[in-house]
Amino acid sequence: MTAAPPTMWPVTITVPLLGALDSAWSAIRDHHPELPEVVVTIGSGTLGERGPGRLGHYASARWERGPNDELPELFIAGEGLDRGPLDVLGTLLHEAAHGLATVRGIADTSRQGRYHNTRYAELAREVGLNVEQGPKFGWAVTHVPGDTAHRYAQQIEAIRGALVAVRRPESRATSTGRTSSNNPVAALCACPRRIRVAPSVLEQGPITCGMCEQDFTTDDAGE
Repeated sequence: MTAAPPTMWPVTITVPLLGALDSAWSAIRDHHPELPEVVVTIGSGTLGERGPGRLGHYASARWERGPNDELPELFIAGEGLDRGPLDVLGTLLHEAAHGLATVRGIADTSRQGRYHNTRYAELAREVGLNVEQGPKFGWAVTHVPGDTAHRYAQQIEAIRGALVAVRRPESRATSTGRTSSNNPVAALCACPRRIRVAPSVLEQGPITCGMCEQDFTTDDAGE
């Protein structure tokens, strides 16, 4: 009896894109072995009524592979893919700096994770980024210099080949034509415990967990 031929799965948009991002993260880990494995996800970077906002985030202990085996999440916003492969790599490296802060126990941000302090700037330079201080979010403005681009040239080309679709930013307006500033959002601390709070409350100042003494941060606490 002749064996049935193996099933040939069709090539999709999602698999090459996730594969390119995951391979790029593996290459970054080769240069920075402290960084853990992650679960790479792609989704909306639109922040509700605030419009397009985050480009990515690194969030610890969002996934579990089994008992006592937690994995971080590396989120990449679909709206940010239109910046091209070099800047997408820049987002990966930006989040890698946050990852190093996490594994080393360094508080690299404040103000619900939005303000990037000088310790973050040091980590960003360590992973090969140029970093500048912005007026609102501190040392959050990062760019990929030429030597880092050369180091990851193979990964940049793989991302380029996989970028065949980008996500459209969502409208800031609701169906009624009005916007809302008090829809509650989820915020987590380092424990992690979760609370839901209105964005207008978060903007008034940090909310600190009494157990881990870390600020609660929202999902837009990455880049």
